[in-house]
Formats: sequence, C-alpha cells, structure tokens
Amino acid sequence: MNGIEHPSNGRTAYHFQPAKNWQNDPNGPMYHNGIYHFFYQYNPREATWGDGKLSWGHSVSGDLVNWAALENALDATAHFDINGCYSGSATVLEGGRPAILYTGMNADMEQVQNVAFAKNPSDPLLREWEKPSCNPVIPIPADVTGNNFRDPTEAWRGRDGLWRVGVGAEVGGLGSILVFRSADFLRWERNAAPLHVSSQQIPELECPDLFPVAEQGTVGLDVSTPSGPGVTHVLKLSDLAREDHYMVGRYDDAAETFLPGEPERGVDCRNWRRFDHGHLYASKSFYDARKKRRVLWAWVDETDGGGVARGWAGLQAFPRAMWLDADGKRLVQWPVEEIETLRRKRVGLERATEVEAGGTKEIAGIVSSQADVEVVFEIPNLEEAETLDPKWLLDTPGLCAEKGASVHGGVGPFGLLVMASGDLEEHTAVFFRVFRHLDTYKVLMCTDLTKSSTKEGVHKTSYGAFLDVDVEKDKFLSLRTLIDHTVVESFGDGGRTCMTARVYPEHVATSSTRLYVFNKGTCTVKVSKLEAWELATAAMNGGASGSVEP
Repeated sequence: MNGIEHPSNGRTAYHFQPAKNWQNDPNGPMYHNGIYHFFYQYNPREATWGDGKLSWGHSVSGDLVNWAALENALDATAHFDINGCYSGSATVLEGGRPAILYTGMNADMEQVQNVAFAKNPSDPLLREWEKPSCNPVIPIPADVTGNNFRDPTEAWRGRDGLWRVGVGAEVGGLGSILVFRSADFLRWERNAAPLHVSSQQIPELECPDLFPVAEQGTVGLDVSTPSGPGVTHVLKLSDLAREDHYMVGRYDDAAETFLPGEPERGVDCRNWRRFDHGHLYASKSFYDARKKRRVLWAWVDETDGGGVARGWAGLQAFPRAMWLDADGKRLVQWPVEEIETLRRKRVGLERATEVEAGGTKEIAGIVSSQADVEVVFEIPNLEEAETLDPKWLLDTPGLCAEKGASVHGGVGPFGLLVMASGDLEEHTAVFFRVFRHLDTYKVLMCTDLTKSSTKEGVHKTSYGAFLDVDVEKDKFLSLRTLIDHTVVESFGDGGRTCMTARVYPEHVATSSTRLYVFNKGTCTVKVSKLEAWELATAAMNGGASGSVEP
C-alpha cells in the first residue's frame, strides 16, 4: 500500500483498473482458498473495445483494495471463442475445482456458452485455465433470435443436486432468462420454462444475476441457498439503456421460475428498482465466504472519449457490500469495510454547525481528490419546501437538471461540492432538495455535472432519484461520497440510494482540488456530523506480490 500520490494521466487512486488498455464488464469474481479473484472483459491490444475479440483479464487480492495483475485467464484461441471471450461467471465445484462459464463468439459469429476449468486447483493464484474440446457446452438454441444469447450467471445447485445456470436470450423477440441444468458442468439440458420473460419493449437482456438474501440482517448467503423461511431472492438484469435493475422476490426451485415481490412493477425491468441511479452498468455479485457477505462489482466507463489518448479506458466501482433493507423491497449498498485501511488524515466537525442560506463552507486540510466523506444534515424547518410539479415524478434527472445546484430553492439544494476549483468555476454537486407533495414531503437526491468540467466533449448530465425517507419525522439526511479523481460515488440514506458519476475537471492539471459543504436554500441547514478522510493510493495491478497477502 502506498501513501498519497497523484495518479498520472487522470488515473484513479483506489478504484480497480488494469495498467493499460480497455476493460468493461466484471466477470466471475470469487473468494477461493484465501484469495480474492477478479476477472474482467479486457482488450489486451488497445484502449477501445476494438474488434470485440476480448479476453478475460485476471487480478488477485488479499483485501479487495490492493490488486496484482496476472496473465489473462481466457483468450480468444479456439473455434468456439475465436471472435471473443465475453461475459460470464465463476463457480467452485465439488472438490474445490473452480469452473468458468462464459459466452464465446464462435467462428460462425454465433454466441455460445463455453466452460473452462482451473488447470491446477491447488495453485492459490489459479494462473492457468483449460478449455475442454467438448465446447461449446450450450450451443445457441434454435428458437433464439437476433443471435442474442449471452452472459451466464454463477451456477447454483438445486435440491436435486443438479447445477443450474441462467443465460440471457432473445426468444421470439422477448428478452428472456433461460435456465439450463447439469450434473457435471459439461452436459446441459434446458428447462421448459424460462426464469423470466420481459415485455416486447426489451428484446435483449444482459448480465443477469440471481442470488439469495437473508430477510433480516446483513449476512450474505451462498448462491445455492434455497428459498425458504428467512430467505428470499434477487433477480438483477441489465438492459441496453445501460441501466441495472433488480427485483426482490422468490425463486421457485420446483418450477424454476422467479416470482416478483412487487408484481405491480410488471415484467419490464426498467420499472424495477435500480442498483445505481448514475453511470454504472453490467454489475456482478459474489458471496464472500471470508466475511460472510455479498459483494457487488460494476463497470463504470469513460464519458469524455479520451481513452485512446490516455492509453486506458474504464474502471470498476469500488466493491460494495449488499444486503436486504428492513422493508424487504430494497437493497442497501455500502463500500466494503476494507476501504478504511486506506484512511489517512481526518478532518471533521467538533460540534454541529449551521450552513445559512446561500452559504458555503470549505472542508480543508486533506487531499480531497481522493477522499471518503460522510455528512449528516439536519433540517429544522420544512415550511419553505417548494411544491412538486407531478410531471417530475417520472423524470428525476430532468428535475435535477431544472432544479440544479445553482438554482436557489426553499429547503435545498444543500450538500457537497466535490472536485471543485478554488473559484468554483468547476465543481460536481451532490445534493438534496425537499419538495412538498400532497400531504407529505419528497426528498430528491441529485448529482449535478453541469459545471464538473470546462472541457468540451465531456458528458455533463444530471442524475437523480427520490429517496424513500420520512424527512418530516426524522428531520435528517445522510450522505457518503467517495471521491477518486475522475469518479464520484455517492450513497444517500445509508446506502439505499446510490449514484455514480465520471468527472473530468481541467483545474486538476495546474492546481489542487477543493471540497465544500453548501446550502442554496432559503432555510438554514445544520450539519450535525461531518468526517472526511484523505485516502492513500492502493497498489493497483502493478504485480506486487504483497497485494495478495490474505
């Protein structure tokens, strides 16, 4: 682990990145024999997706923070994957032998499902993988349309002892998740019924994930834990609008179907809940047996088009622990506790302080371009809350754009200004705004990128979501934000609402960035808690053996 450094060429300090070139979907994360393994879609030749003949990059860690790069686990070398080794998952079989199921683009440009096994399961780094000649183990079915058949889930074991895997497919123009069963991971038989079928508006579904969660508590569960008393399931789907959605429900392992817990949201996953309301896609979770938790990975790509010039493109969101909220409908996400090993200098408030209308207070004393900030706001008065126009209920990004951080309001906007220049010409705003709606109040959370950069060609959108909180009763709102040079991850309401953004401010090339608390509402807001930590730079894929010590 290193001290505070300024990553060159816009690289991040503690988010997962290979040393160079293109990466996208997280694949097959797992904890095995004391080591964390992370695989990812990787182009070993250049910093773009290129011709699509992607490999599986492979890195290992002892703590989910510091990573060492190994040789690629999979390359496009055989007739069944010669045009690309695409997304998939890892499963540890009986006897402790890890297996990878992945989508290959074969010589005929068909999407097929292949298997690879760890060549030496006793090697703690799992450096070599072998592909049996019987691949593909699941050819593309005759009724799949549009050549859309990809991204197998982690396999789970049913009560009958057979393995199951879900694969995204377009069948008859409908996005579906097909289930296949096997006793040996080589011969697979398709179930008659799909796990899920979408509406006609979504012909393609990507990167499915099915996993169990405990109905109470934060302990994670192995993927083969069956539904039953105290256990429910989550089905997560990615759609081509680059959004990840999920539904809590029950997996019926007799009928091999998923029963949504909120059927009123329908089968169109775009109406389901979102993992992240910002810029994040293709998430993949795994059960961490070391700490008995479920951990989420997700891809965050570039939004400025500068990957080729930099020589790298894409990063992963910081790993998040994930569990079911007390309401039984939402997932809570929180940065894994190992991030605290990077904490160095701390600044904070000794006592509560007020931020008056139009006020801005700098949080000084740390390198705020790589920081972890937690703040709690108290709202003593809701009388000045603006009335919500009902047209915004279904367009929170539009509301955040119209009522941005620079637009004075009643109760809010108030929050954080991060990656800010000294003159505030550049800044990213993460904030709350409270509205009156009918006989209650609605809290809006936004990430406003309007002034995040003065560069041309940079994506400067607004992200937004309404929080499911009773602000009239509790009178406080919490926010945690991870800042890492070009990525800002925010967790509102204790991680019940998450928002990720990429930012590319110009001032960082010539001056230090700054961090502020602000309030542009009419009402005074009290900051009852504020802690900000400067974070060290993690060892990131430089190959240092110390990175993988458990």
